[in-house]
Amino acid sequence: MVGCWKRFLSSRHSSEVSGVSRVLEADAAAIREAAAILRRGGLVAFPTETVYGLGADAENETAMRALFAAKGRPADHPVIVHLAEAAQVDDFAAEVPAAAQKLVAAFWPGPMTLVLRRSGRISDLVTGGLQTVGLRVPGHPVAHALLKEFGGPIAAPSANRFGRVSCMRAEHVAEELGDRVDLVLDGGECDVGIESTIIDVSCERPAILRPGAVTAEEVAAVLKAPVASASSFSPRVPGSLASHYAPEARVELVAEADLLSRARQLQSGEEKVAVIGRVVTGEADRGIVLLAAPEGDEGLAHSLYGLLRRADELGCDVVVTATPSEQGLGLAIADRLRRAAGPRR
Repeated sequence: MVGCWKRFLSSRHSSEVSGVSRVLEADAAAIREAAAILRRGGLVAFPTETVYGLGADAENETAMRALFAAKGRPADHPVIVHLAEAAQVDDFAAEVPAAAQKLVAAFWPGPMTLVLRRSGRISDLVTGGLQTVGLRVPGHPVAHALLKEFGGPIAAPSANRFGRVSCMRAEHVAEELGDRVDLVLDGGECDVGIESTIIDVSCERPAILRPGAVTAEEVAAVLKAPVASASSFSPRVPGSLASHYAPEARVELVAEADLLSRARQLQSGEEKVAVIGRVVTGEADRGIVLLAAPEGDEGLAHSLYGLLRRADELGCDVVVTATPSEQGLGLAIADRLRRAAGPRR
C-alpha cells in the first residue's frame, strides 16, 4: 500500500479550492500546523490508507460537536478513534481480550477497527452513548505523522457529508465539505479505497460488523475460528445504515449480463444512465455512459467511489451496476453497493 504515499514529505504548496480555506501538501510543516489546529479544537481532513478522514480531538467536546455538525452526522452514530500506536489501546479500552490482541498483532497498523469496551477517557459524544468504542491504528505515514505530532487520539469518520460517497482525494474533500473543515492535508489518492473492517471484540465471540479491506477469511485464519456476523444485539457502528456511501444519482443493482439492457430501459424514459461494469459489451446509446471497472476486487475497491463520483460529475440520474462475488474483498464491495442502492432518507 504505497501508491498514495509517494508525495509524503514532498514540497509544500497551498491552493484555494471550492471555498476551503487551505489545502496543503502533507509535508512536515503542514502536519505541524494541522496538529496545532486540532489542539485549538479545529477540524483537519487527512488521508488514511482506506479513505480520507475528517479529524477532531477526540477528548475535546467542543471539537466533537463541530465534527458532527460539519458532516451532518446524527449524534447517536459513533465515530472511530485513531491512535498512533497499538500501545495506546489500554488508555481508551477498559480491557483488551486475547482475540483483540491477536488481531492487533496481525493487522495493525492497517485497515481494521476494533470495537472494545470503552475506558473512562472516552465520552458519549464519541460513542453515540454506547459503552463501546471503535479504535484503529491507521497504516498511512501522513495519518501516523499527524497522530504522533498531535500526541492524542483523533476521532475521524470519513471526510464527506453523512451518508454520501467517501473521498479518495483531497479535492473531493474540498468539494464535499467546503469551509466546514479548517485544513485539508493532501497526501494524494488513497490506496485501498473502501473503509476499514470493523470487528466487535467486546463480546465472547468476535463478529464482523462492517466488512472491509481486512477480509473475513483473514480474520478467521488469525483467530483460528469462524467469525460471526452482525446481529440485532451488535453495537452501532459507522456505515451500518441501509442507505450509505450514496452518490447523487440513484443506484440500481442488476446481474452483470443485464447491465446494458437495463440501462436502455431507463434511458428510454429520458434518464441519463451510467453503467459501471467490469465487462460491458456493446456500444453505448445516447444518454448512456459506460464507466469501466477493473477486473480484480482490489482494483474495483480502489476505483469504486471514484466511479460513483464520476457518474455525478457527468450529470447522470441513475447508476446501473452489479455486485461482485461475496468472497474476500468482494463482500465489502457488495456491502457498499447495496447501501449505495438503499432507500434514500
